[in-house]
Amino acid sequence: MDGSGWGAQDSARKGLVDANRILGESLGIEKVRSVVRRVASTGATVLITGESGVGKELVARAIHDQSARSSGPFVAINCGAIPESLIEAELFGHEKGSFTGAIRSHHGVFERASGGTLFLDEISEMPFRMQTRLLRVLQTRRFYRVGGNAEIQTNVRILAATNRDVADAVSRRELRADLLYRLAVFPIHVPPLTSRGDDVILLANAFLAELNELAGTAKRFRGDVEAFLLDHDWPGNVRELRNCIERAFILGDTDVVLEDCLLVRCRRNAEDLNDCIALRVGTRLDDAERQLILATLDDAAGNRRRAAAILGCSIKTLYNKLQHYRLATSEVN
Repeated sequence: MDGSGWGAQDSARKGLVDANRILGESLGIEKVRSVVRRVASTGATVLITGESGVGKELVARAIHDQSARSSGPFVAINCGAIPESLIEAELFGHEKGSFTGAIRSHHGVFERASGGTLFLDEISEMPFRMQTRLLRVLQTRRFYRVGGNAEIQTNVRILAATNRDVADAVSRRELRADLLYRLAVFPIHVPPLTSRGDDVILLANAFLAELNELAGTAKRFRGDVEAFLLDHDWPGNVRELRNCIERAFILGDTDVVLEDCLLVRCRRNAEDLNDCIALRVGTRLDDAERQLILATLDDAAGNRRRAAAILGCSIKTLYNKLQHYRLATSEVN
């Protein structure tokens, strides 16, 4: 997390993530690995689509790590997690004194990613007005900091991602058609976990092995784990699978029992409970509100705009609530 606290992440990691880490043996995931290898060596802009939790950022990192820019920074930013009033400064930076609270100059992600790759996650959640500004920067590779007079030239490769149906987003005027055409020079679709067959078993074993290595343990799955893994719908995809296994790993003393250790949203045959949270009678009103906000943000994959719509409040109201509870961005994204 960068110092601004709004979801941008810089990474200089090399060799830790590559196409071989996009685990799976299904035809769909093998196709993803194949196109990653092909496009990585080019400078093409890539639009990665797929449901929440399928691993779109992992694909973006794999492209970066296999490209000529691998020695440069990889900077990721969630376009839906930044308040509209701050997104311009987060993208392009600002000069000292350019607005209230700008006590020092700030380099935006286009500058921080210079010489490397900029990953714009949830691009369809970017305010429509800012999409126009972004399109111009993609066309000219030049921009100004907020409050600045000096034109800055950017040297970044752009990768973008969305979990939305892009045609639907365009028809709803939530995504500019010309921006879509500029981003989707090379589209990659990451399939949902439910369409990947036995990959769920391979991934589960890989996650368990990784947790055992980190903890210095030798825990094993107990029960008919393969049937359970294949039977569950995994609406949260790979992210949900990994989180469920980690919870079960923490709770299990010697064995990992998925059926007993998953949270309500991860249990089989409990679709009617998937959208519920449990509150103890006597819970303070402000704490109940806090739990509801956190659960809604989690369900909305950290997207504040979508969470505000679900909660029936404005983005500003939601932001003020988060500030009131002093929630760090790392807790909710």
